[in-house]
Amino acid sequence: MVQLYVGLALYGASSALLVRAGLGLEPWGVLHQGLSERSGLSIGVVSIVVGAVVLLLWIPIRQRPGLGTVSNVFVVGIAMDGTLALVPAVHGVTTRIALMAAGVVLNGVATGLYIAARFGPGPRDGLMTGLHRCTGRSIRLVRTLIEVAVVVTGFALGGSLGVGTVVYALAIGPLAQFFLRLFAVGGEPTDEGSSGSGPAAGADGPAGKDERTVGDGPRGGKTSVPGEASVPARGTRVAGRTPRRAILPR
Repeated sequence: MVQLYVGLALYGASSALLVRAGLGLEPWGVLHQGLSERSGLSIGVVSIVVGAVVLLLWIPIRQRPGLGTVSNVFVVGIAMDGTLALVPAVHGVTTRIALMAAGVVLNGVATGLYIAARFGPGPRDGLMTGLHRCTGRSIRLVRTLIEVAVVVTGFALGGSLGVGTVVYALAIGPLAQFFLRLFAVGGEPTDEGSSGSGPAAGADGPAGKDERTVGDGPRGGKTSVPGEASVPARGTRVAGRTPRRAILPR
């Protein structure tokens, strides 16, 4: 459980570093920043509100939240505001690029930590996988449509879209995969396939696998969906093979 909350706190901190870099945010961060600019609320508070609204959308698609899901809503936003209060604005291209790189790498570390803890996906990923199950559309297509809508809306509201958004989209998949294996609970290696989480890529892994488990609760059970890799329940082992599990970042 410590791993879960450390990961969520670092996720919020990494998002704050991307804000301070000012070179573009991750897709949902663009929306959060745009809403923050319009509402006058802090970006952390907006993140909490958006997470809660997205979680409510789980009801009609019958997704079940886990401890990690609910914790994600609050801890990430609080950590983001706390980090922004501690880290001053930076100037100079070199410093901003360094801060952006640190934010992206730290986000990969955070993703590996909290997903490997197996307490459930974040509210945004649960929405994606729930819509995938209800509509029959691929994970990649559903995520692409959601994140394109999120980025366009956030940018129209004044959110920061730039090179940092592109770097994040290209780098977060490989980083999250690496750190997920590193922090796997019980020392069990995993073999995830993931790609960037930007608008044009599915961060939960490439399509084409036999089936995938997507978090439908606190990692105590499993939900397999066609076309994705299946994951055993927490604490169970499958004879003769290494379990496969999807990366479900925030």
